[in-house]
Amino acid sequence: MMENIMKEIKQFNEERDWGQFHTPENLAKSISIEANELLECFQWNSENYNKEDVCEELADVFTYCIQMAMKLDVKPEEIILKKLEKTKKKYPVEKSKGVSTKYNKL
Repeated sequence: MMENIMKEIKQFNEERDWGQFHTPENLAKSISIEANELLECFQWNSENYNKEDVCEELADVFTYCIQMAMKLDVKPEEIILKKLEKTKKKYPVEKSKGVSTKYNKL
C-alpha cells in the first residue's frame, strides 16, 4: 500500500515538475505549515471540529512526510518502526501506562 501511495505522489510531482522545489528544508517547512493548519481545525472548539477538514489537513501532513522520506531515500515503515522501538524503551509500560508524564520524569 505504501508503495502505491509513493508512486502516486511521485507521478503527481513529476507531471508538474515540482521536484525542483522539494528540498529537505522546503519539505520540512511544508510539514510544519500543514501541521499548523491541522491544529487550526481545533482552534476555537476542540469538540465540534469538521472531520473532513481535519482529514484533508492530515492527508497534507502525511503527503509531505512521505515526500521527505522519498527525498531522503528512506522507507517510512522502517524509520517509524525503528523510532517506535526507541520510544518503547523511553516509556516502559510499567511506568507509563495511563499517564502522560514525559519520559525523563517517570
